[in-house]
Amino acid sequence: MTADPDLSVTIAGLRLKNPVMTASGTFGYGEEYAGFVDLGRLGAVVVKGLSLEPRSGNPPPRIIETPCGMLNAVGLQNIGVRSFVAEKLPRLRDRGVTVVANVYGESVDEYRRVCEILSTALGVAALEINVSCPNVSKGGLAFGSDPETAAQVTAKVREVTDLTLIVKLTPNVTDIAVIARAVEEAGADAVSLINTLTGMSIDVETKKPHLYNVTGGLSGPAIRPVALRMVYQAVRAVRIPVIGIGGICTANDALEFLIAGARAVQVGTANFIDPKASIRVLDGIADYLRRHAIGALRDLIGTLRTPGE
Repeated sequence: MTADPDLSVTIAGLRLKNPVMTASGTFGYGEEYAGFVDLGRLGAVVVKGLSLEPRSGNPPPRIIETPCGMLNAVGLQNIGVRSFVAEKLPRLRDRGVTVVANVYGESVDEYRRVCEILSTALGVAALEINVSCPNVSKGGLAFGSDPETAAQVTAKVREVTDLTLIVKLTPNVTDIAVIARAVEEAGADAVSLINTLTGMSIDVETKKPHLYNVTGGLSGPAIRPVALRMVYQAVRAVRIPVIGIGGICTANDALEFLIAGARAVQVGTANFIDPKASIRVLDGIADYLRRHAIGALRDLIGTLRTPGE
């Protein structure tokens, strides 16, 4: 009988039992999926984005299905960081979940203050900074679309936390490598990418946008080739670990990112289709390693063979 492969990965000192994480905004605070998934089996649960104060998000309609994906303009609805620490985090801790807290803010100071609170909360293993948020001081331009502001957020958060610091990058940029290097130099321990691509959809009968917000974030299988290309570029641009996100629905999807050099992956939109998607991806990765007689996942990561090699 073939021995179980070693699926463990390390992200800048944070050891995960396996590379499969859930993507922020697609898995609630984790407990919503506890009836379908043994949360303790996952490499990590990345909770929905947390702000300093509770946020109700955008008015509906705020989700619309698209070919091979979905557009969402939920507007980062959440209960606020203090309520998360008091009400949600203890339940995750009791289940033995590795918790990654996703953080967003409309100012550098908000990012910093949220991270200060989370950094002293028992049970938070890492922080994931969402720099796709609108920078109110720059007219709504996302922090992550400019290397200087992305680096500024990263540096300010780095000052207040010793937790593993992951910066989640937006794909809505000209050169992902420039942004990745900027946050690496500012103190990021890892980068995760990609966040959603900006898109829109119109009801031709009413001539109105399907989303109240007009535009939204496109996710799902439709964006996977773009995500894979950007992960491939980021892996070659930085020395820190890269976490792949974007349209991962099956083990084969995840394996593409790992072979391209991602140290771990996040399953997002697939959770809405199949609550057990993340576990199916995990089991499929293990099966692949057994079939190919690969004893440890680390021996697969970054093994892409390009023409001429």
